Amino acid sequence: MNIHMIGLEEKSGLDLKPGRAEAEAALATLRAWAQRATEAEIAALAPGAGALVGETYPVLSREYPTDFVVTDAYKDSMPDLQNGPASLIVGAKQVIQHVGISNFRLPIRYRTRDNGPLTLETSVTGTVSLEAEKKGINMSRIMRSFYGHSERDFSYQVIEHALEDYLKDLGSFDARIQMRFSFPVKVESLRSGLSGWQYYDIALELVDKAGVRKRLMHLDFVYSSTCPCSLELSEHARQTRGQMATPHSQRSVARISVELTGDKCLWFEDLIDLARAAVPTETQVMVKREDEQAFAELNAANPIFVEDAARSFCQALQEDNRIGDFRIVASHQESLHSHDAVSVLTEGVTFAADSLDPKLFASLYHVG
Repeated sequence: MNIHMIGLEEKSGLDLKPGRAEAEAALATLRAWAQRATEAEIAALAPGAGALVGETYPVLSREYPTDFVVTDAYKDSMPDLQNGPASLIVGAKQVIQHVGISNFRLPIRYRTRDNGPLTLETSVTGTVSLEAEKKGINMSRIMRSFYGHSERDFSYQVIEHALEDYLKDLGSFDARIQMRFSFPVKVESLRSGLSGWQYYDIALELVDKAGVRKRLMHLDFVYSSTCPCSLELSEHARQTRGQMATPHSQRSVARISVELTGDKCLWFEDLIDLARAAVPTETQVMVKREDEQAFAELNAANPIFVEDAARSFCQALQEDNRIGDFRIVASHQESLHSHDAVSVLTEGVTFAADSLDPKLFASLYHVG
């Protein structure tokens, strides 16, 4: 039987190919052995042995193989559907502009203007373009490329190195990295001398499209907006009728997105300072009675419609030569109405768009 012929062909140089009779005899021997063997022994013999001995479903091992070693030959034998041929493509053979990973989290050490290096939990989105004739990409390569640089203090130069690595690894023509984190800044109260930590949602983005790279920064700035119309009407009621009245104010959010130009650094704190100078009614962290009164006075001194907010931020950004194109999306989450007042202001082509994400303004809610 063929069980005696293993290796015999190689040793003797003979062409010893078993015939049907020998195969039937070997199968009978295998089935006789299987009647006395356990399921684990059958599974250990070969993955498909169960089918040979008459099992309708292959008998598989249920024990984790702690001593299994992956060899190069074994890795070469493993299927790789993402890198398969174009014949495996499902749907239209069309270029995909962005495909990759989102919310891949790890601690990243950032350089800051005021507090030196600071390690923050960061959510990373990494995408590349996919050619029409390619089935898919290896998602883990994006993560591996990023980990290769994650121990360094992050700057845009370091992000560029990570992007170059996965552009090369994945053979793509466009790529994008976005890193989101919550950035802490200690701020002083208005009058009491207290201080507390204010947290700012910030995202850094590096875009490589057709070989042209853009460095972008996004900031969510949270402020109070007192309605100028409501303020005037309240004062009118007081003066003409002696009627107590209060203007309506609301927590408001502006998402400020800027393209960085030139060689001078725009620190996170710099963009926060620009926003605070444009609209000084930033929400407060630590508040005593004197601070609350001061905040009421500050709002009365700076009443603001959503249009005013967008234009105030715009003026501050235009005056900084480190900033090129920009976009301001503002949402005043009304206490008078059951809807919000919103505005979008863009400068340049980078952020210009004919359509808005249907969830854009909903994403501006500050939940504390």
